[in-house]
Amino acid sequence: MLRRNEASGLFSGRNARDASRFVHVPEQSYGSRQTANVIIQGENLDVLKVLVPILSGKVRCIYIDPPYNNRERYTHYHDDLAHEVWLDSITSRLSYLGELLTEDGSLWISIDDREVHYLKVAADKVLKRQNFMTTIVWEQRTTRENRRAFSNNHEYLLVYARNPALFRERRHRLEFTPEARGRYRNPDNDPRGPWQSVSANVQDGHATPSQFYEVIAPNGRRHAPPKGRCWVYTRQRMNDEIRNNNIWFGKDGNGVPRRKVFLHDGGDGLTPPTLWLASEAGTTKSAKKHLLQMFPHEPVFDTPKPEHLIHRVLSIATDPGDLVLDAYLGSGTTAAVAHKMGRQYVGIERGDHAVTYCAHRLRLVVDGESGGISSMRDWRGGGGFDFYRFREAADVPCTIREIRQRRRRPQLKAFHTLWQ
Repeated sequence: MLRRNEASGLFSGRNARDASRFVHVPEQSYGSRQTANVIIQGENLDVLKVLVPILSGKVRCIYIDPPYNNRERYTHYHDDLAHEVWLDSITSRLSYLGELLTEDGSLWISIDDREVHYLKVAADKVLKRQNFMTTIVWEQRTTRENRRAFSNNHEYLLVYARNPALFRERRHRLEFTPEARGRYRNPDNDPRGPWQSVSANVQDGHATPSQFYEVIAPNGRRHAPPKGRCWVYTRQRMNDEIRNNNIWFGKDGNGVPRRKVFLHDGGDGLTPPTLWLASEAGTTKSAKKHLLQMFPHEPVFDTPKPEHLIHRVLSIATDPGDLVLDAYLGSGTTAAVAHKMGRQYVGIERGDHAVTYCAHRLRLVVDGESGGISSMRDWRGGGGFDFYRFREAADVPCTIREIRQRRRRPQLKAFHTLWQ
């Protein structure tokens, strides 16, 4: 997390050569100053090379939505590169992005099925295969596409962690949905509160002999595990659980034994699934409709990401005040969601989009824009951001090794403390 009084010095206090690369643009900045929210207009690869010495180990979550290389011609860009050129472009940026993550940080990459498998293999090499967490399947459309052989209704998010064990420990659960919470009831008036029953038997592939026996219910009825299954507990443990009223035999006492799982033992929510439905994470269509509300007179992006999708990512991967980065900011969704959720952010976008979409959208957010996740976050406006224009320089370091050497230069030491 950045201290509030450090924001004004984000790209100052360094040696003159480095400071000159980030030109503060007051007329594009907006709202409160010293918030540590930053939009950078520039080519993301060059910007990342300069940011690594500054932000190394300080970004809790990185989300990127790079070009998919799906051979489409969109309003704002043509997504059509030779496969090898596209793959090299993405992986070269991943090498720098990985350097920015905190120990419990994670990197989320949106992609579709044309390049997902190639990107997964390439990203494994750059970010390390053991750091791969999962593939999220996102239902990005609910209508049927009849012009093709198959109606493609989903995209993917590849998820990597700097330290998988630490990420598992610190990542957040999702809030209970009304449907999930409704599964917890209390038919026996247990004083511990609502519960749901789950199977008390498991597959016997790794079972021990102590898991094969007959369970004797309180009414004397005997229950053997189904074929190919065994009890989840040993006989002694099962008897203890029965005595402690943790095993349910149905209302009449004759049912198959099932474990009672109490609502208060479920932690603060649900384990995040890998299938994200449109009803939970939004769709491309809903995101485009939101953009049209904000930019009624501009040609909007063809495939924007909905705020609800990014909200789910940041809800799992971050805490309030954490630093979020998006190197392909596009229409500004990641920054807008981070702002509404009380996260700090750095967004990078090249060309006029940084002004016409990103900065404009964030001005609306600061003023209390009501679309997207605003209602669920009770967003009323506030805060601010600073806009910087990146100036090219001939001596931008070109490799991770050069950047690491540069990070140790004494003249940069004082500036690093701004992001602690």
